[in-house]
Amino acid sequence: MAMIIDGKAIAEQIRDEVQRDVAALQASKGITPGLSLLLVGDDPASQVYVRNKAKMCEQVGIRSEIVRRPATTSEAEVLEQVRAWNADPTVHGILVQLPLPKHINEHRVIEAIAPSKDVDGFHPENAGRLMIGLPGFVPCTPAGIIELIARTGVDTNGAHAVVVGRSNIVGKPIANLLAQKRPHGNATVTMCHTGTRDLASFTRQADILIAAVGVAHIITGDHVRDGVVVIDVGMNRIMLPDGTTKLTGDVDFASVEPKARAITPVPRGVGPMTIAMLLKNTVLGASGELYS
Repeated sequence: MAMIIDGKAIAEQIRDEVQRDVAALQASKGITPGLSLLLVGDDPASQVYVRNKAKMCEQVGIRSEIVRRPATTSEAEVLEQVRAWNADPTVHGILVQLPLPKHINEHRVIEAIAPSKDVDGFHPENAGRLMIGLPGFVPCTPAGIIELIARTGVDTNGAHAVVVGRSNIVGKPIANLLAQKRPHGNATVTMCHTGTRDLASFTRQADILIAAVGVAHIITGDHVRDGVVVIDVGMNRIMLPDGTTKLTGDVDFASVEPKARAITPVPRGVGPMTIAMLLKNTVLGASGELYS
């Protein structure tokens, strides 16, 4: 039977560590880390995400503010808000909740955020720093995956890691992190995606399988070999026969779990780690260590 990697419990450990780091920063430098969040429009999921992020900030002692703007807000107004936060020394992290309304260019907004306050790790400068191994903000979900791997004792050194998914948010950065010559890296990495021919021929080679493609149950028991470590990043809502919906991952847990050595569930797997790493990034931003 596979070890179930409890992301919720590990995220709680990280939040406890962040709370101690916040207290230490206040005591040593008189700095209270500050995170500013911008929500444009009324997307229900985005509202929940932003509210949860602010709630977690409060729990660990990070000062947070949420600025809500209607869906009709112009791109110029969004950029003006971002620039105001760039210039505010009490703001150490800026998060613009995605997706934005279609008339606003997300790339332009992300590029307007100061790299030293880009706690999502999406700015091209931080993406470039990650690529060549320089200090910088790492996107929260890939950073959380590395923490899950590290804190459950999974040995990546020389392992074959197969990443299914090529997004800028998860697939590309986690593949890069795992390939780097660093602790909890130094793996041989194969990247697959929805266009990969004969996906199972690649995934069956994996010692570590990261599923981050956004397709419910694309990975089944036939896609994995015995003893694999499976990290399921998928968050898909599917309709059940009785008309209700259920949150599920990219991995068919029922058929994969019996063959795995360790596996993350959905929910309680990768999801809680994302916010925990956002808090950690905000404290890093306040410390000034990344860009000193």
